[in-house]
Amino acid sequence: MKKGYDCYMKKPRVITADEAVKLIKDGSTIATCSFFMTGAPEEIWENIGKRYEQEQHPKDLTLVWASGVGDGSDRGFNHLCHEGQIKRVMGGHFGRTRKMYPLIAENKIEAYNIPQGAMCQMYRAAAAGTPFAITRVGLGTFVDPDFGGGRLNDAAKEDIVTKIEIDGEQFLKYKAPKIDYAILRGTEADENGNISFRKEALSWESLSVATAARNAGGKIIVQVEQIVKNGAIEPKDVKIPCIMVDYVIVASDPKYQWMTQGCEFDEAYISKRKYYVPARQPAPDCTTFTIREIIGRRGAMALEPADYVLNFGVGVPESVAAVMNYENINQHFISTIEPGIIGGLAQGGTDFGSSKYPEAIIDEPYQFDFYDGGGIDCTFLGLAEVNEKVSINVSRFGPSSPGCGGFINISQNAKKVVFCGSFTAKGLEIKVENKKLKIVKEGTKKKFVKELGHLTFNGEYESKKNKKVLYLTERAVFELTEQGLMLTEIAPGIDIEKDILAHMEFKPLISDQLKIMDERIFSSESLELAQKIEGKS
Repeated sequence: MKKGYDCYMKKPRVITADEAVKLIKDGSTIATCSFFMTGAPEEIWENIGKRYEQEQHPKDLTLVWASGVGDGSDRGFNHLCHEGQIKRVMGGHFGRTRKMYPLIAENKIEAYNIPQGAMCQMYRAAAAGTPFAITRVGLGTFVDPDFGGGRLNDAAKEDIVTKIEIDGEQFLKYKAPKIDYAILRGTEADENGNISFRKEALSWESLSVATAARNAGGKIIVQVEQIVKNGAIEPKDVKIPCIMVDYVIVASDPKYQWMTQGCEFDEAYISKRKYYVPARQPAPDCTTFTIREIIGRRGAMALEPADYVLNFGVGVPESVAAVMNYENINQHFISTIEPGIIGGLAQGGTDFGSSKYPEAIIDEPYQFDFYDGGGIDCTFLGLAEVNEKVSINVSRFGPSSPGCGGFINISQNAKKVVFCGSFTAKGLEIKVENKKLKIVKEGTKKKFVKELGHLTFNGEYESKKNKKVLYLTERAVFELTEQGLMLTEIAPGIDIEKDILAHMEFKPLISDQLKIMDERIFSSESLELAQKIEGKS
């Protein structure tokens, strides 16, 4: 008889993806972790979708996630967007699962949007056998029961979020999910079922999800690249221990284990071993400046020496980081990304959420602990719609429901918030001449509106926190005040009546000390940010 500890262990079964999906029962609640396609157990999602197309099972599923799960087209949860297959969804971000939009808009599923960090807390509450997670995050927004309770449609009837009072302060109470199946991804499984994330760009909230499933009597299925011998994974490198793994699937094709949506594997995402200081990029020619570059330059000028810990949203805010590079001030700050990245060179596009040469990669729930406690000194976030109450919508536009992601956690708790976006949308064209901005063609969609499609940031609520909030566009800068939205700067060459007020559905406050934006923003010359940050100017 074989002796030793191993022979007494209940080891996970190694099965195929096709066998795994046949385990999933109708009406089950499935939780997962990924950041778009980074870390997605794609072979399992593909097979769940195929099985439903062939057999109409599994059906009536509840899907639960914190970050986005998809590529904006056909992968991830997009495989599961068949009418009848999904009953309920509860997630942080929907922007990459666009096949879900019509199901939500037509009330064919129950849909809830929960802030990304709150979802992480809900997982941890479920893991500990606690029925609720309690936090201030979401107060005053569409997640607050006073403004909808996180519901995205009329089909969502249950009160997932309720408001409570503790010692005279208001909090939101989020109902923790009961998980039947945790479907996750790692790099390797040893023979006992211990999972490493050796080649994964992130670690997400995987341990919290696995623990929540295990303690609820659910099953944990993990897709990996390979099986290795016992002892090949060092104890400190185990991200999901064997006691929380029931089934292991070895991916049948390397395409199912890509590190990110756009990268098969790059050691720079997980190591500083081959670190190099990237070449400093020259400032672009001002005659070819884009809207993003102008906003990026003004955004970088908002940085102060005290803004040590930064966060950047996707899209226009990424342009601020580019300006920091060619102004040579990166070394004075450290950037963070919500799924757990600290430091390094933040990536965009299909690799968004990852970083090259990071200082650390921590579990996503701990990152949000840091964020929710006020750890971010300055964040740069997107700007889609703004109303006269200085509130913002970035989470819902008609039938499209991209969701809030980590936006609410970050915008409510950062010490300084800089919203970045074009003044109008759909067709806006600009040109820079002689250090002046010219509107060549105005956008057809106004972004400063009377009514918001969704309440993602509550300006009235946030104005009472005594923190700086700026709204940056290519032609104007506004500031949050207790009295309302105040115009504080306009670009050189811009007419305040013709180019600004005429394209707003409300009239903002106008500062008695209205300034012209620094002309250097509209030229190729240095903004002299290094001198400012280093205290030499």
